[in-house]
Amino acid sequence: MYKHLFVPIDGSSLSLRAMDGSIELAAQLGAEITGFVVEPDLPMSVTSRDVETFAGRIQEHQAKNETHAKTWLGRFEARAAAAGVAFHALAVTSYSIDDAIADAAEKNGCDMIVIVTHGRGAVGEFVFGSHAKKIISKTRLPVLVLH
Repeated sequence: MYKHLFVPIDGSSLSLRAMDGSIELAAQLGAEITGFVVEPDLPMSVTSRDVETFAGRIQEHQAKNETHAKTWLGRFEARAAAAGVAFHALAVTSYSIDDAIADAAEKNGCDMIVIVTHGRGAVGEFVFGSHAKKIISKTRLPVLVLH
């Protein structure tokens, strides 16, 4: 039924749960996984009017994002390979995490998004928001939320 899972990770402690849960599901379904990392764009507050300074900050930010994404997607790929699950890695930079996840899942032909929630409760959700709810509202794909 589901043959291509889209699994966003962020490098937090929940990323390991997302990896392991999605790999287990993919192995049972005979599905492949696209692991996804959304890195934040450079905040406008750190820009500079000096062109050289600004260019340096952009390069530093991009290098940091690339290293972070490669590290976590590499871990995910190794775990998937150990379980015999086909894996594709994808990373983007965006101001909107939720839009980036929904858009990339659909553009890459995935048929389900698998995410892990922090499970902060009502107060935490009010303060921090809920990526899970936002993603569900932005996509037509089924979303499996792991706790």
